[in-house]
Amino acid sequence: MTLESATPVLRSGNYARARAFYIDVLGFRLAEEAGEPPGFGIFIRDGARIFIEAYQGPEAPYDRWRAYFHVTGLDALAEEFQRNGAQLLRQITHTVYDMREFEIADPDGNVLCFGADP
Repeated sequence: MTLESATPVLRSGNYARARAFYIDVLGFRLAEEAGEPPGFGIFIRDGARIFIEAYQGPEAPYDRWRAYFHVTGLDALAEEFQRNGAQLLRQITHTVYDMREFEIADPDGNVLCFGADP
């Protein structure tokens, strides 16, 4: 099992404004969007990735995330975390966007999502 990368999840009060900033000013490219109108986006530049979300509420699971970790060995990692005392907020789930994920919270309530391609 390997933590491949960590992606910050940033909230925005104005998704369209944030989208324009990351694309036009910082040179990221839009990899994926969700919502109608869009309120969540994955932006990539070189090896860096960032999630921007403007959702406020339970309608989108990623509204809670503060970081997203791409991993290999997802099942073994979940077992390790639980052996070490972490409680899964969400058990391993195959998502509608074709990832396998689980969530935990740190002691301050920051929700961390760990995901792997199925």
